[in-house]
Amino acid sequence: MMGEKKMVILLDAMGGDKAPDANIKGAVKAISQIEAEVVLVGNKEIINGKIKEFYGKDDISEISPRLKIHHTTETIEMEDIPTQAIKHKKDSSMVVGFNLLKEGKGDVFISAGNSGALLTGATLLVGRIKGVDRPALAGILPAYKSRLVLMDCGANTNCKPINLFQFAQMASIYLKTTLGVQSPRVGLLNIGTEETKGNDLMKESYQLLKEKAKDVNVNFIGNVEGRDAFSGNVDIVVTDGFTGNIFLKAIEGLGKFVKRTLSESLKKNLLSKIAAIPSLPAINRFAKTVDYKEYGGALFLGVKKPVVKAHGSSDEKLFEFTIKQAEQFVKNKAVDQLIEEFEKQCNSTKMQENKQETSITEQ
Repeated sequence: MMGEKKMVILLDAMGGDKAPDANIKGAVKAISQIEAEVVLVGNKEIINGKIKEFYGKDDISEISPRLKIHHTTETIEMEDIPTQAIKHKKDSSMVVGFNLLKEGKGDVFISAGNSGALLTGATLLVGRIKGVDRPALAGILPAYKSRLVLMDCGANTNCKPINLFQFAQMASIYLKTTLGVQSPRVGLLNIGTEETKGNDLMKESYQLLKEKAKDVNVNFIGNVEGRDAFSGNVDIVVTDGFTGNIFLKAIEGLGKFVKRTLSESLKKNLLSKIAAIPSLPAINRFAKTVDYKEYGGALFLGVKKPVVKAHGSSDEKLFEFTIKQAEQFVKNKAVDQLIEEFEKQCNSTKMQENKQETSITEQ
């Protein structure tokens, strides 16, 4: 009797600001905590050279038989133009990673590389879910006694109302099926809570969600201001990728500022150091809560197979967490469930529209 096929996590070893060092170290740390194989997609000579430097081994398989390399000769750089890079750098770690995923030689692909190229490659090489206009990044952030999904957090800088509507739809399915949140509350990121606030995109998106959200089981609660996003009163914040990425990086910067200021205040003098000792467990819990590295990568919702965007400046800790997170995405069948539910909702909506058209014709 043949054993069950082992899960394979594909990791772009050459993508990211700290590649390949952080990518390799993160994979080595993660491998003892997961069941899956991890295939580092990248230049074999460079990767094994780093393995020798960091661990004194001649080959990565000496660390674990579940660590492997798929050799490539090119790298898509952060400054590369996305469409041209995907088209011309056929042997890049990113393009090869996508092709391995598409061919069924991996179950999930992780990259901290060029975001535009990742979106282009995921859309063109892996393919969109039927009915999805644009895939988007669903980032998970801390919120009061809960977690918050921000969508889109950087993939689509220019959006139409239908895109924001579908972001809300996909994120709702994701939270229900994967994270077990029943009827997740969806808010539209805006400069005020009133229906008339915002630019044309936000006002038109508000009306579309107000009129059609219930048809696709989206619990739309209206506009949400940035200051209320982390209140615990909303589960999903929807916006375009340009605004979402600025929002995300502002939060990351604020978290770093708070941690640094708090640390300096507690170390200011001997008295403050002594006074801080009883509070250290609470301070450490707080620091962990606001650390974006504790929340891993963002899943591309809207493509046919799991693609995870790791933070561009990911260190080994964040790669380690993202690899473990990716294994859970596959185990929970996040993308399979999204495809099934999204297509079901689309078919149901079409049936309703056909019934309405028939009724109007008969009248």
